[in-house]
Amino acid sequence: MRIGINALYLIPGGVGGTEIYLRELLAAFARIDPENEYIVFTNRETEPAIVPARDNFTHSPQDVSASSRPARILYEQLILPASLRRLQIDVLFNPGFTTPIFTRARRVTTFHDLQHKRHPEYFRWFDLPFWQMLLWMSAHASDAVVAPSEATRKDLLKYYRLDEESIHVVPHGVEPEFQAIAHERALAAGNGGKKLLLCVSTLHPHKNLDRLVRAFQRFHTRHPDYELVIAGLRGFFAERLDRAIELADLTHSVRLTGWIPREDLYALYRRAEAFVYPSRFEGFGMPVLEAIAAGVPLACSDIPPLKEVAGDCAVYFPPDDEELMLDALERIAFDKPARERLIREGPERAAGFTWDLAARSTLRAFESALRPRRKK
Repeated sequence: MRIGINALYLIPGGVGGTEIYLRELLAAFARIDPENEYIVFTNRETEPAIVPARDNFTHSPQDVSASSRPARILYEQLILPASLRRLQIDVLFNPGFTTPIFTRARRVTTFHDLQHKRHPEYFRWFDLPFWQMLLWMSAHASDAVVAPSEATRKDLLKYYRLDEESIHVVPHGVEPEFQAIAHERALAAGNGGKKLLLCVSTLHPHKNLDRLVRAFQRFHTRHPDYELVIAGLRGFFAERLDRAIELADLTHSVRLTGWIPREDLYALYRRAEAFVYPSRFEGFGMPVLEAIAAGVPLACSDIPPLKEVAGDCAVYFPPDDEELMLDALERIAFDKPARERLIREGPERAAGFTWDLAARSTLRAFESALRPRRKK
């Protein structure tokens, strides 16, 4: 196969977990697949280093800036198809929700979630109609669709009524560095200073971070030796979260890092006493997988995608119940038997999630897209 990779959406440090998804899948394709050809279409913002240095990988930079979403979408719809035709692309992989509608190349598109359908209230009013239309068209133009969880597969069937056979559930992987962190954490303990409660999350409304701040305010009153670090891209909710931290008088005890390099993130996992993830809605929940892989005791929302990932390796709470969230924080911080079990069993469960496995499953989706199409 000649496989095109549509990376036009990527803004390094600006698109959250979908950047990690793309980078890790590209690296995994390079490890497991020396046979197929890969042509990676990038924008002005993306450095050439994202393309693996392998003989079967080619970099095809495009003259478009992803920082202007309308310009990027127009380029993707009107200009990219000509490149696909010229380069004789068999299958185009779209890791970021959208695909060219008019192209002869077969298309495989990843839908990380259907938040725009499940929770339209979290979208800006001027974005939502455009997003609804474009994603509906992309879903129905694609020959195969990748979903990271069973919960997202069900949403695709419910809201888009796609052919069940066209949907491939491909869970994300977790970087081997997190398994190594699980072995290193004992060395990082007892370094003095405040104890770290970690949350890795983009600052968007559905992440429920304002409620986490309120729960942590009560937790911190009891345990002033703890600090809360929220690491992730500053999204639509950033300014409101800043105000919530100020109102709670926690400016010296809650730290927002913004988007940080992976090495800095690994360092936070090494230091963390516990990990909390209070999101109301997810398509998968990559930080939850990272936490259990690193052997960090985890408390997270009792929602289906997170339970698919963490299984029994988490303390769960209803995301809208501040009291039970606080109880969960107490358990992962101070319930020694629970902590020991989560530290032991988390890495064992996470071992079943690898990027190489995700890449192999995604390749099968590419192959399925090339089969003769059934009439819809």
